[in-house]
Amino acid sequence: MNAGSQAIQTAIPVILLLTLSLTACGDPASEQAEPADDGPSMQALVDQYAVFRLEADLSHHSENDRQVVRLLIEAAQPMDGVFWQEAYGDKEAALALANDDEATRRFIEINYGPWDRLRGDGPFIEGVDAKPAGANFYPADMTAEEFEAAAADNDALRSLYTLVRRDDDGALVAHPYHEAFAEAHTAAAAKLREAADLASDPGLAHYLMLRAEALENDDYQPSDMAWLDMKDNPIDVVIGPIETYEDQLFGAKAAHEGFVLIKDMEWSERLARFAALLPSLQESLPVPDEYKAETPGTDSDLNAYDAVYYAGDANAGAKTIAINLPNDEEVQLAKGTRRLQLKNAMQAKFDKIMVGIAEELIDEDQRQYVVFDAFFGNTMFHEVAHGLGVKNTINGRGTVREALREHASPMEEGKADVVGLHMVTQLFERGELTGHSVEHHYVTFLAGIFRSVRFGAASAHGRANMVRFNYFREQGAFSRDEATGRYRVDFDAMREAVAGLSELILTLQGDGDYEGVAALIEEKGVVPPDLQADLDRLDAAGIPRDIVFEQGISVLFGGS
Repeated sequence: MNAGSQAIQTAIPVILLLTLSLTACGDPASEQAEPADDGPSMQALVDQYAVFRLEADLSHHSENDRQVVRLLIEAAQPMDGVFWQEAYGDKEAALALANDDEATRRFIEINYGPWDRLRGDGPFIEGVDAKPAGANFYPADMTAEEFEAAAADNDALRSLYTLVRRDDDGALVAHPYHEAFAEAHTAAAAKLREAADLASDPGLAHYLMLRAEALENDDYQPSDMAWLDMKDNPIDVVIGPIETYEDQLFGAKAAHEGFVLIKDMEWSERLARFAALLPSLQESLPVPDEYKAETPGTDSDLNAYDAVYYAGDANAGAKTIAINLPNDEEVQLAKGTRRLQLKNAMQAKFDKIMVGIAEELIDEDQRQYVVFDAFFGNTMFHEVAHGLGVKNTINGRGTVREALREHASPMEEGKADVVGLHMVTQLFERGELTGHSVEHHYVTFLAGIFRSVRFGAASAHGRANMVRFNYFREQGAFSRDEATGRYRVDFDAMREAVAGLSELILTLQGDGDYEGVAALIEEKGVVPPDLQADLDRLDAAGIPRDIVFEQGISVLFGGS
């Protein structure tokens, strides 16, 4: 049994846990079935992930700092077991569904459960029910109305850092993460403190101590502040409950993950100057002043890293290639955010996926515009754009996240994509971006939509991509040649569409317009038949959908 399982079972009676697992996932005995035979073979599903080895040059780091990297990987490993609990329940029960088939077992491991994260979270084993919208954060038999009624009297139920369970009387109760996952959190905290004692950078050491404390009391704000204060640390770690994408019921529960990162000093120096432009970029947003009245934090920074370890939510299905944190609105307004570009993972996706997509779907005379620097830049400015707009609604409806509820993540991802491209346009016009042209960014952006849309329309990023694809198509930003099935960008129309969609999303967020956002997603968050046929061509051509890692201490250091 993994650490996460042990911790959960100390907080929740074993019978209750088993009941929840059975309710969410069906009868284990009946679910040990062969994969459905109406789609790709299980081995083909595994092969849609290109293997990439996470390595980095640590020769210029001290022996102590190399040991810090080891300890941080060991600290991140327990996050994997916790995320299994959040996403599914009992990991071993999930793996047993493979019925001794190695390809099925591997695909369950990649997806942290029997639902295909790149195909709308559909089950890939016969007999498995649809994935619960609330994953395993809530009782499977809980209704939204029941939750809202209970949460009106108990704020802890809405906390990012609690599981919602039933007590002996069937009432909804909140279990704090630091209690529910006590064993995993304690193990990770111990490793963070060991690493702090060895770290060469004082800022990193201070952050690690505070993060260890946060894992033990669920108060993450002090460590978030300390993480933003780090400027010169050659090593970094993101660890704990972070993103809320896994909770598609309310978007209210943070899932556990971990990244261990090695800073690329040369690339980071190239990026640093863009952080200083945030206030002027905020002013240039194509919306009335009240929708951009907040001032981005001045401590925001941009850096490039090589990732050496992914765990939990970060490692499930499609792999993250950039980070914009922290998510705490109070911290963002006080200090800003840090944007971490994971250069080696980004390069892997470009080489193994984007090049093939361009060859298959981009018109031949525009294929030249699909380049890595534009892919890197679009991804970077996506992260920068998370800090723009407003975090609080302009009409007293609370934060944007509270007002838009389960639609907050899709809208925020959609905002980041399109506002990021708007920023690229502005920076080229100001002469702040040189080298490749804005045309490179536009065509690479279109190719990037095809890459992301293949993840399905069920995820926050997937719905955001489909809204953008359909909006851009309606505005004539690109066209499709019916004879070849290839696409080309209309550069002038693209510029107008970028500004128009930026204005629409920023306004919906500022107004906290839940109904308007829901209508936009329902209308445009769908995959049209001709696009689906084009995406199927990518599969037929053998172009991977995403990447999966060879990683860990043995990969990085060549030993155990």
